[in-house]
Amino acid sequence: MNDKTIVVMPARNAEATVEKTVRDLPEGACDEIILVDDCSRDRTVEIAERLGLTVICHEENRGYGANQKTCLDAALAHGADYVVMIHPDYQYDPRLVPYVVGFLRMGICDVVLGNRIRTRRQAIGSGMPLVKYAANRFLTIVENTLLGQNLGEWHTGYRAYARKVVETIPYHRNSDDFVFDSQFLAQAVHFGFEIGDVPVPCRYMAEASSINLRRSTRYGMETLWLLARYWLHRLRLARCDLFEPEVPS
Repeated sequence: MNDKTIVVMPARNAEATVEKTVRDLPEGACDEIILVDDCSRDRTVEIAERLGLTVICHEENRGYGANQKTCLDAALAHGADYVVMIHPDYQYDPRLVPYVVGFLRMGICDVVLGNRIRTRRQAIGSGMPLVKYAANRFLTIVENTLLGQNLGEWHTGYRAYARKVVETIPYHRNSDDFVFDSQFLAQAVHFGFEIGDVPVPCRYMAEASSINLRRSTRYGMETLWLLARYWLHRLRLARCDLFEPEVPS
């Protein structure tokens, strides 16, 4: 195979977990790991460079969505045919990379998501807070209904994309905050890409990144507003530039 798989890691203050995340990647699972550091205050960059990762640093904290924009830009610039996003906080299992890429390589899916919620007992048993579990279930049901999908969850940080997805979606118009994730998937639906998911073990721990209740609430409201904008655009009642194709320069 001559195709190229690049793992991207949006990072902030991940010194305690980045090495464990990288060590769990199967040998030969990817051709390059690009870590984008969003102005960490710890040794994340030092450790990533010691591990031989390609490291890109933001000089100021620009936000989770802005970090992903840099990740995707870099992956395209480095010739990725497949892009896998793994958070370096060791919450998601990196061992699945060859499998999620396999679905892309075979053309079964254009986007593959890691589904943390196979059963209620397993999700909560892994440490997922009950309120976040409930919010995840509610939003996932609403998104599946309004976007015509049947995904196990919409709010995972474990994602894999074929190159054509990243080249097509106008992600630079998206938020620099957490709702970037919801926007990207809604855009993938709008542009007709095939989305699937696979079960992924996860772990919640003190070192794993997590947003607080206030920001989670804001994220949920922004996701619901995104769905309204999606349908207003589809019904041609109000134009939304998130769902307009890029104009070639």
